[in-house]
Amino acid sequence: MSTETIFSADLAGIEVGETAISHVNGADGELAYRGAPIETLVDKPFWQVVWLVLFGDYPNASQEDALRIFMANNSSLSEQELAILKLLPNDLHPMLMLQAMVPIINLDAADRIDGLSNDAHSGLIIASKLPSLIAAKRQFELDRDAIAVDINESFHTNFLLMFNDQAPTEKQIQMLDTAQILQMEHGFNASTFAGRVCASTLAPIQSAITASIATLYGELHGGADQAALEMAQAIGKPELAAAYVDDCLAKKIKIMGMGHREYKVLDPRAKILKPMAQELCDSGDAKAIFSTLVAVEDACREAFNKKGKEIRANVEFYKGAVFYQLGVPSHYFTSLFAMARVYGYIAHYLEFSGNSRLIRPKARYVGK
Repeated sequence: MSTETIFSADLAGIEVGETAISHVNGADGELAYRGAPIETLVDKPFWQVVWLVLFGDYPNASQEDALRIFMANNSSLSEQELAILKLLPNDLHPMLMLQAMVPIINLDAADRIDGLSNDAHSGLIIASKLPSLIAAKRQFELDRDAIAVDINESFHTNFLLMFNDQAPTEKQIQMLDTAQILQMEHGFNASTFAGRVCASTLAPIQSAITASIATLYGELHGGADQAALEMAQAIGKPELAAAYVDDCLAKKIKIMGMGHREYKVLDPRAKILKPMAQELCDSGDAKAIFSTLVAVEDACREAFNKKGKEIRANVEFYKGAVFYQLGVPSHYFTSLFAMARVYGYIAHYLEFSGNSRLIRPKARYVGK
């Protein structure tokens, strides 16, 4: 009896595994982490959401404190890590820098959290050092010394202080917390799946995270935030957006950040992030950038509506405007994405490694 082979060049619609970490309901525009709708999570403390994503439940007060302290105590870069980072070219993209540095991070923990596995500790050490790596690279890029971690400050306060060399406002910290919660986890996206493929070979967690970060770099995935912001800057003003969209559609050029592979209606993360961007981008260049992005989305929606299709901006489209107002240059946007999505990568590594099987799809041969 013959069995029909299922073929999908991009795995669209093919179920390739099970997960209890997040549920992406694209038909209804819903996203939940461990059963908790994303709309309810953006008001939670950052470390509570991290623990939920990683381990399936909200932490008690002791666990939340232990996680916060562990991340602070392990976030400083060693002299060796700083020396290696300084040897990298200043013009190396931050995402390529992370691919180089993650495999050589010292995984010896300064302390431990009761009940967590060695893999969980290793993943959290990597997550704790990503902000320090990104901030130090920025300072080296500006021909300055790296700024030391202040373990008495909150995690994202520390990052913005080390990155910008000035204290952030409470509003900026809140905005970064929210943005990072929104992009922490998203099912079997390309970078998470790449990490699962890597984990299926029994490679260590630092290899899986590196594979995921490498995949996140692409414009069709995490790199769309940088591309969308730079597009708005190139257009210059909202009055020119419609002509730009018409030109792109005529030449079949993809407009980065418009539409989403999963969501057939509004991306629930974009629903939260767009008003944040509008609130932050209330003057100067940032206001012009936001207004241009809105004009591009409006022009895209109008053009696609004429064809009987619906399209909306995804979370990447307006996220760049938020990061811009946080003092982050566009070529660092995707590395901030990695700072958040790393918790999803860790969660999937822990979940998948508990019952892993080598991922080895069959190829359809079309050669001679």
